[in-house]
Amino acid sequence: MREPDLDTQMFFDDHPAARPLFAALEAQIFAHFPEARKRVQKTQITYYHRHVFACVSFARVRRKAELPETWLTLTLGLPYPLGSARAAVTTEAWPGRWTTHIVLGSVAELDGELMAWLKQAYDFSERK
Repeated sequence: MREPDLDTQMFFDDHPAARPLFAALEAQIFAHFPEARKRVQKTQITYYHRHVFACVSFARVRRKAELPETWLTLTLGLPYPLGSARAAVTTEAWPGRWTTHIVLGSVAELDGELMAWLKQAYDFSERK
């Protein structure tokens, strides 16, 4: 597992309880996509290779009462609308590109289904 850089540590200053969930997610991302790079911004952490395929943020895409105590929002760019109850919000950003926000509340949610969606997002970003 990679040690978090200072920018990543600072990103979690207001959400320290989410660090272990993020660390597990990031470990999965780099295990599946070792050539991926990340960019830490003020409001999100972006993963890309040729193009962006995933972002992690604290975007509130559900009502506060519907969010787990500790959570992250994973955003994926997909070529289709994700027809899953796990998708909190799905919008067609432009024709043929769907932005999907998934609220993650536990490491158990980093399962094969989620990794398959990440792979589809990665593959889609590589075809741009």
